[in-house]
Amino acid sequence: MKSHRYIVLLAAAGVFLSACGSSRYHDPELTAAFAMENTREEETSGQGESPSAPAEPLADPAESPTDPAEPLADPAESPSDPAESPADPVTLLFSGDIYLSDHVLNAYDKAGGITGVLDDGFRSVIAQADYFAANEEFPFSSRGTAAPDKQYTFRLPESRLPIMNEIGVDLVTLANNHSLDFGTDALLDTCSALDGAGILHVGAGSNSEEARKPAIVDVGGIRVGFIGASRVIPVASWTAGASSPGLLTAYDPTLLLQTIEETRPLCDYLVVLIHWGVEREEMPVDHQTSLGRQCIDAGADLVVGSHPHVLQGIEYYNGKPIVYSLGNFIFGSSIPRTALLEVSLDQNGSDPELSLIPGTSSAGYTRMLTDSGDREEFYQYIESISFDISIGDDGVLSPSDQQ
Repeated sequence: MKSHRYIVLLAAAGVFLSACGSSRYHDPELTAAFAMENTREEETSGQGESPSAPAEPLADPAESPTDPAEPLADPAESPSDPAESPADPVTLLFSGDIYLSDHVLNAYDKAGGITGVLDDGFRSVIAQADYFAANEEFPFSSRGTAAPDKQYTFRLPESRLPIMNEIGVDLVTLANNHSLDFGTDALLDTCSALDGAGILHVGAGSNSEEARKPAIVDVGGIRVGFIGASRVIPVASWTAGASSPGLLTAYDPTLLLQTIEETRPLCDYLVVLIHWGVEREEMPVDHQTSLGRQCIDAGADLVVGSHPHVLQGIEYYNGKPIVYSLGNFIFGSSIPRTALLEVSLDQNGSDPELSLIPGTSSAGYTRMLTDSGDREEFYQYIESISFDISIGDDGVLSPSDQQ
């Protein structure tokens, strides 16, 4: 069963981090300095919250959907020795593009539910994961006018949103080249609808501060941060402004990298979900490799890409993985190859373990590959388009130099 809490807290982050102590996933000196600075500000102000922050607050704690019946743990009650109460590993799951196309909706309606869209295997993997993030390649709205001079424009009514809950999605990035297909009203409708459904979203909002706001989630005691950004938009006006809705974009990566740096001390494991690349190309282009490495250098632990609609390779840069594209997961009539990326995290000093769960899709129905020969062929293909990685029979990834 999934168990997680939404903890986007900038103003009170210093208190929370100092209570939880340092983590192997980030620089403890940076965290300690951040916590100390917030503590000094609280003592000066005489209030429980920091009176100022280096940027606009990423979220108002009062607006956080954290269940008040499930308060953050009192540090006095927490075991000081991890060996006395070892934390269970947690599993993060990632998919590429999700679009509830006519093919998908027909499959859903014909089956009378999600069994027509996802097979038992993938539904079981998602249900057992602690957190599932995906790229939502469309808006939920009944308002707006289709963007001019755009070959494909996507939109679904809010009444179809429960399908996303049935899929099991916990968080989506809206930073892509379809979220504004029907204008800013449709984008804002999407944000409101997702909020109402309990699905977190990153990468878009009513202004630039909302668009760059990370989601930080307590997943089994590990603080996981998510940031969404796009390097694919049809016109410059899709970029969020100081007072205009839109996306966090990364043609100029300055704001994205700043957001990563600011979010780094607030979480244990930081994920950047980014839309980039060239459609149908199985190899990343130069801007992907350059930007992906910049994200890692700025503090990201994992970069997960989307947009090409096909799988692309994987590399480890400075020991951190860049997954250039997870392709389409739930989308259209034919997806020859797809996969879920599974990331296992713990707090006992082990490196995160990444694995791929391969699948295929046709007529809006996505199913897991179970035949050993098909899975082996899939892993060999991913190795052939990747950069010095190896994939075991169980789908576990590792840099080739660790073999």
